[in-house]
Amino acid sequence: MTERTIPNAAILSGWRKSSYSSGDGGSCVEVLVNYPPGVSVRDSKNPYGPAFVVMAGSWEAFTCAVKSNLLDR
Repeated sequence: MTERTIPNAAILSGWRKSSYSSGDGGSCVEVLVNYPPGVSVRDSKNPYGPAFVVMAGSWEAFTCAVKSNLLDR
């Protein structure tokens, strides 16, 4: 897959904060799921900054690994 980035993520609407993001302004990740060709991810503290796009299957595998604590090892 060709890597894709969105230079100014604020041009898109529909971002939602990840349920795994902290509420104290620390690690805040937002995702936009209905953006072709996959899932867009950005830092919510920098909404006008860039976002990156990953294939939906890769995002699903990543979130499953996080939920299963497979990345804590």
